[in-house]
Amino acid sequence: MRRFSLPTLLAEALNAHKGWSRQWRNPTPKPAYDVLIIGGGSHGLGAAYYLAKEHGLRNIAVLEKGWIGGGNSGRNTTIIRSNYLYDESAALYEHAVKLWEGLSQELNYNVMFSQRGVLMLAHNQHDVQSFKRHVYSNRLNGIDNEWLTREQTKEFCPQLNISPDIRYPVLGGALQRRGGTARHDAVVWGYARGADALGVDIIQNCEVTAIHRGPDGAVTGVETTRGPIGAKKIGVSAAGHTSIVMAMAGVRMPLESFPLQALVSEPVKPCFPCVLMSNAVHAYISQSDKGELVIGAGTDQYVSYSQQGGLHITTHTLDAICELFPQFTRMKMLRNWGGIVDVTPDRSPIIGKTPVKGLYVNCGWGTGGFKATPGSAHVFAHTIARDEPHPVNAPFTLDRFRTGRLIDEAAAAAVAH
Repeated sequence: MRRFSLPTLLAEALNAHKGWSRQWRNPTPKPAYDVLIIGGGSHGLGAAYYLAKEHGLRNIAVLEKGWIGGGNSGRNTTIIRSNYLYDESAALYEHAVKLWEGLSQELNYNVMFSQRGVLMLAHNQHDVQSFKRHVYSNRLNGIDNEWLTREQTKEFCPQLNISPDIRYPVLGGALQRRGGTARHDAVVWGYARGADALGVDIIQNCEVTAIHRGPDGAVTGVETTRGPIGAKKIGVSAAGHTSIVMAMAGVRMPLESFPLQALVSEPVKPCFPCVLMSNAVHAYISQSDKGELVIGAGTDQYVSYSQQGGLHITTHTLDAICELFPQFTRMKMLRNWGGIVDVTPDRSPIIGKTPVKGLYVNCGWGTGGFKATPGSAHVFAHTIARDEPHPVNAPFTLDRFRTGRLIDEAAAAAVAH
């Protein structure tokens, strides 16, 4: 892998940029690997990268049924934060934020991580009490979070309408200054480039159609649209399709899959300084590096594997956005899209071993998967390599739904995108 640097950039500029090579290979699948990762999104590619870099494994393949980053990794709104309520969640997302802060240097690839701050608005007394509880809990866990008055929210985000006579009046907000955004495509490409340089095979257009198990019940490999591939260990990071993949091994997952929509406006000059979220209306907004206003909503109310959703969901969200930011009422929406999110009963992820020997799963992220990317990938790689959980993901087992030791972030997570 050729490292990016100022000297190489200048050299290629003088060479009309003809010397750049492909960022990763397009290999033919081998008959067998030590580890297979099913799912070529940021979580799967990241796990493969850390397996190779930190655990010394080299005979690894990432299998993706389409193109890498074509699922939820490329269909989210790129928000990053760690201000979750419960200790277990806070530790997991804070682990991710700390890795985000050095990820561009780690991968030698600019993931465009921007710590512009995430402001979560309170519209009623319940919101005020809930977010203040978040602030106190986060501070006890060493995570930055602070309460802003109504006037302070306006000072931090001047475009915000704090008039008391709007439908959702602003009473204050919780601000995590270390939160922000990153470029989702760059994260996928950075991990793919780094993993490939360490010998990982990234195999696209390779859909898994069956998981094979031996007489002792342990996994032995998979059947794919490009032929059978053997493996001693299999890690599944298939997001909304996790239930389908795990059913191939006879494992029933406590998951439901919902459509989740987002949209962007026409590009304009820089006009919005932060990430702003509203739990009461399930609306959130930021501005991309291209100038588009990135807007998202809550999940649709019905389960589906369709990458689209109901028009009324985005309409409701835009109504609220226009009320909070009247200057955006004349903005034209450029495009919208949908993803498939996998949701657990307690709205917290599952990262760990399964009842099937050699089979591991990373799923249940719901609407919060992107922000956890490096942390999730890091602890998942540890779990696969050592056949035991990392201390950070130890509470997020599949077994908790049998024991009742749930981590209920259903309300505490607010709008988790």
